[in-house]
Amino acid sequence: MQVKCTICDSVESIDDHCFEAKRLRNKRILMHLCQSCYNRVGKKTLARHATGKFRLYSEKKIVDEFI
Repeated sequence: MQVKCTICDSVESIDDHCFEAKRLRNKRILMHLCQSCYNRVGKKTLARHATGKFRLYSEKKIVDEFI
């Protein structure tokens, strides 16, 4: 199966029977990133976490007393 990186538009081929290929076939919204883009995004994300100004907001769940 040939896939295209959404960031750098490079075309790669992956095995048709691997888990990632199955996910991409069944859910077309999912994106494929080549290894170099994946590593670059990971490094930048870790750098943002290290600044201390990065916050992850969790969903506020309502607790129902009757359940």
